[in-house]
Amino acid sequence: MYRKIDFRRDKDGVPGKVAELEYDPNRSARIALLHYADGEKRYILAPVGLNVGDTVVSGEEVEPKVGNTMELARIPVGLDVHNIEQRPGSGGKIARSAGMAARLSAREGDYALLVMPSGELRRVHVKCRATIGRVGNLDHQNVSLGKAGRSRHMGIRPTVRGTAQNPVSHPMGGGEGRTAGGRQSCSPRGVLSKGGKTRRKKHITEKFILRHRPPGPHYRQG
Repeated sequence: MYRKIDFRRDKDGVPGKVAELEYDPNRSARIALLHYADGEKRYILAPVGLNVGDTVVSGEEVEPKVGNTMELARIPVGLDVHNIEQRPGSGGKIARSAGMAARLSAREGDYALLVMPSGELRRVHVKCRATIGRVGNLDHQNVSLGKAGRSRHMGIRPTVRGTAQNPVSHPMGGGEGRTAGGRQSCSPRGVLSKGGKTRRKKHITEKFILRHRPPGPHYRQG
């Protein structure tokens, strides 16, 4: 069952008490069940340091402590934030997975400068909301599935290497003995799988990026 998460955090001025910290099978982070003072209940992403019995609140005049949500214009520079909106009122889109956080490095006019987990420096409007702290479950990246069955339980089916297939099944198949494939990595239909652009609507997002993320560990110049 999908747990509906409150990414907007738009229940301003109403304190919510953390009743439970729960596992969510649909995401890497843990979630916290809030019981609001008016009787409503909502799930939020559980940041590091948020415990059962703590109280969180969102709005303009709130204390900048872990779990509270406010506009970037009111968050002290230097703090880690997560669940960041890209447009005011759109709901959190940035830094939502386990262990993620962006650092508010500065403010320039109507924009805040955020250092992303990837190292990218991005501009976000100061009217966008963010939640104080780092997303919890920091050990998620260290988890080893341990057996094939656990992958199957997660809906991940076995993957056969292209070089292990027959020539009729894959462009990299066939050959006498083991081969390296002899060409760039590709899909069974010949579509290249490495080096392609994955960012859509680049003309919209590119103007907000002041510094791109550094190249990966396999990057080689020249």
